[in-house]
Amino acid sequence: MIGVDELDELDELGGADGVDELDGVEDVKGVGGLSSTAGYAEAAEELAVQYESVTFAEVHADLLHSYPPPPAAVLDVGAGTGRDAAALAALGHPVVAVEPTAELRSVAERLHAGSGVRWVADALPELPRLSAGAERFDLVLLTAVWMHLAPAERPLAMAALGRLLAPGGRLALTLRHGPVPPGRRMFDVPPEETVALAAARGLRLLHRAERGDLHGRSGVRWTSLVFG
Repeated sequence: MIGVDELDELDELGGADGVDELDGVEDVKGVGGLSSTAGYAEAAEELAVQYESVTFAEVHADLLHSYPPPPAAVLDVGAGTGRDAAALAALGHPVVAVEPTAELRSVAERLHAGSGVRWVADALPELPRLSAGAERFDLVLLTAVWMHLAPAERPLAMAALGRLLAPGGRLALTLRHGPVPPGRRMFDVPPEETVALAAARGLRLLHRAERGDLHGRSGVRWTSLVFG
């Protein structure tokens, strides 16, 4: 599941030119019996072309000023084919990238071999593998990921993310609004709900921005939020 507006919706994390596998990570079924990663495994190669056609700088243009300078420990949740994770690693950040879809992780390792990104198989809402460890992160990214979580999953996910943030860390995420592609599980999440969930974890809103879709898809728009 990758997590970016260009991809329509991909997500989660990975390991230092290798993959830390998590046996038994399950993807919760939701609307129409679809999982949060529905539609990504079979389309991994096609999505990679679309995903990598837009740069990290373009996608994160309105957020970059909120990101800590390198070297900051970065967690990219829903990292998909690794575009953002690799770009952040190239800037000098140690990066952990989480991606629950094996096919996307495989593409990422091929496209960004030698990037130094550590890939991890883990899944929202509770990120059990990472949550069981002691790592904490200065920057946690969820690009085009949050909309895949059902209402009951979102409080659990925010709690998990809050626990993974280092003191003074930043949480940056994007919300997708607009028509849902066939075969995908997505929810149009009100920004105010996300702000309230973050506040309940002691995180305050530092930045909010709205923009259109980088691929020009009709009716699709994005909200960017940064918490700290």
